[in-house]
Amino acid sequence: MTALGLSTATVAVILVLVGIILFALFFSLSLLRASRQAGRQAEPAAKPVPVVSRRDFQRRALISSVLLFSAEFGFGTVGFLWPNLRGGFGSKIPAGSVSDIKSFIEGNKQPYYVGQGRFYVVEWSGTPGSGQANYPGLQVTAQGIMPLYQRCVHLGCRVPFCQQSQWFECPCHGSKYNDAGEYQLGPAPRGMDRFMLTIEGDQVIVDTSGVILGPPRGTNTINEPAQGPFCVAPG
Repeated sequence: MTALGLSTATVAVILVLVGIILFALFFSLSLLRASRQAGRQAEPAAKPVPVVSRRDFQRRALISSVLLFSAEFGFGTVGFLWPNLRGGFGSKIPAGSVSDIKSFIEGNKQPYYVGQGRFYVVEWSGTPGSGQANYPGLQVTAQGIMPLYQRCVHLGCRVPFCQQSQWFECPCHGSKYNDAGEYQLGPAPRGMDRFMLTIEGDQVIVDTSGVILGPPRGTNTINEPAQGPFCVAPG
């Protein structure tokens, strides 16, 4: 992460964009300079005739095309990156207050979802494991809450939460995770990935610039079986 909260990939794309624009401007100015020099050399001793030659017209058209393409490419790239530039996915996302998040989870019996950051926030008061299951040590949990990346670790589908089973269930291939995002069933190779979080005052800040890999199969820190029928048939 940079001081502006941009991811490394975003900074790289911006640098490439600036390089392309500078190259286009340099190329255009070079063509314009060459066109002017050619015009001066072609000036007759008598009064010049204000006629644009075919070559000059083609040069000017090429310069205009390059400048237009650079402008369109630049604005298009900025538009594509705008969510990240203004603090979207790939940066630190404010998720709300701890009290509001817990109140929503307990009142609705479902995780708190933050679309801007593509993550859920769940309550967690389980027993820490080791390695990837050492949630406190990985700084992915604090004050009884933990963020989970919405992406299924199998093939990347978005994983909804099933109210009936109280598990996360992938609609693509049937992978299932308990309320802590730990693997239970299906083809997923591990549990759901996580993000680091910090709490400033009462505000939860989730850092989506880096993914913490989910715990391995067999991890079960909350021992929570399915609470009802599955929303997605077992894969």
